[in-house]
Amino acid sequence: MTTPTYVNTPVEPFTIEQFYKFLEQGKLMGGICQKCKKVHLPPRPYCDKCGADKFSWLNISSKAKLLTYTIINVAPQQFQNLTPYAVGIVELAGGVRIPGMIQGVPHDQLKIGMNLQVDFGTCSQPQQWPSWQRYCFKPL
Repeated sequence: MTTPTYVNTPVEPFTIEQFYKFLEQGKLMGGICQKCKKVHLPPRPYCDKCGADKFSWLNISSKAKLLTYTIINVAPQQFQNLTPYAVGIVELAGGVRIPGMIQGVPHDQLKIGMNLQVDFGTCSQPQQWPSWQRYCFKPL
């Protein structure tokens, strides 16, 4: 895993909306607490470790390692056309963990520990609202 890198961006709010704006640009951005250095993804207004409210944006590598996954066979209505589909939790650089769909690999070839990468542009987008950029994970 590569180390996350700081970025010098204009001061943007640490909101879920800004997180999705970065995804539209093909950037996976988190917030790093200025007090305790915990990385939050997606970012939030207060650090859940120390309570501080001062953050900097952090560019997080799109490389990931699969920690766990499940195959969804019975899905909510807006995802039924995708069944069966895989959802997993991955670990990104710096130990940040996030969930997401896993696409582009046969389900019987999914393995704990396999290398994946964030995909910003080709993920299935079954929902019409909210119309935020989606991400998924694909084999590296």
